Amino acid sequence: MDIFQVLHERRSIRKFTEEPVAWDQIVKIIDAAMSAPSSGNLQNWKFVIITDTEKRKAIAEASLQQYWMEKAPVHIVVCSAMSRIKQYYGVRGERLYAIQNCAAAVQNMLLTAHALGLGACWVGAFDENEVQRVIGNPDDVRIETIIPIGHPDEQPPEPLRYKIENTCFFESYGNRMKDKEGVLWNFNVGGRTVEAAKKASQSISRKGKHFIEHVKKKLSKKSQKKK
Repeated sequence: MDIFQVLHERRSIRKFTEEPVAWDQIVKIIDAAMSAPSSGNLQNWKFVIITDTEKRKAIAEASLQQYWMEKAPVHIVVCSAMSRIKQYYGVRGERLYAIQNCAAAVQNMLLTAHALGLGACWVGAFDENEVQRVIGNPDDVRIETIIPIGHPDEQPPEPLRYKIENTCFFESYGNRMKDKEGVLWNFNVGGRTVEAAKKASQSISRKGKHFIEHVKKKLSKKSQKKK
């Protein structure tokens, strides 16, 4: 599956079938997580794989009674080993880098799960002390998030997204793009060639296709003028 297709089609799944998840798929998901970047390559992430029915029930209860989580046959609790990152980076490492590293790993997990035909969800609402009691991790290992994984039993619709001109600034915060097509041409964001733009349009979200078509026409006109 193309990476851009995975990026645009992934959804948070909260309904699962009873079909079990193959262990080789779990290994691939963990391997993808471990391929993420981390500050100083410290790789502070730790992963606790939960398949026990009672433990999954307890985790769902501790996650502010999100009982849909019980249906997922696998929970992966993503933890952060704090001692080394605090040693190297102090307070900033504890409060920021540790979280960023695990977040990068989690995104890799979500994308890989989708690429494998599985469903997953990033759960951050939980009683940390209670989940810590369930999985038995030491005090210097902090729980960052919980990822329920299984075969999806729903197809959530594409969520609304902000337009690029509402989220992207140039040179300083708040400096919006007034000439989107011109910016894309000058900075090569829209693709290096018209052909690249055509390929990108095949995998981009439905909302972005109209914009890409518009950019392609602009690029074609500029290319013809240069000739």
